[in-house]
Amino acid sequence: MASTPALAAAERAGIDFALYEYEHDPAAESYGLEAAEKLGVDPARVFKTLVVSADGELAVACVPVASQLDLKALGKRVRMADRTQAERTTGYVAGGISPIGQRRRLPTHLDASAREHEKIMVSAGRRGLQIELSPDDFVRLTEAQVHPISG
Repeated sequence: MASTPALAAAERAGIDFALYEYEHDPAAESYGLEAAEKLGVDPARVFKTLVVSADGELAVACVPVASQLDLKALGKRVRMADRTQAERTTGYVAGGISPIGQRRRLPTHLDASAREHEKIMVSAGRRGLQIELSPDDFVRLTEAQVHPISG
């Protein structure tokens, strides 16, 4: 299996993680829900990575795949970032954007519900690949702020 910048960052940090791979269906409507279903994992533990823009400044928000991001929880004038800009800035393609190991580390926000789980899953840097780690290790790797951001 080819390494990704997310995996390289996790290995460099020496954190305990597990990797899960599945056959991605290009017709899937939701990458995150597809991951939860194919891996047989509670969707509350699988977090999607969303890139947002606040007055032109990009940031990352991670919320459970079955939830919606509450843009107002991140401030005024926050909207979803342009897909091309998100891909170019993070170094990942949409549907495989990882909050870990980005080309340019963006400020990261993690929904407070992550603290309810011993382990969470996020994209490992490509479609069909998930990394499982503790919320504390996620925060350490991304310097994330943890607060309620899902609605």
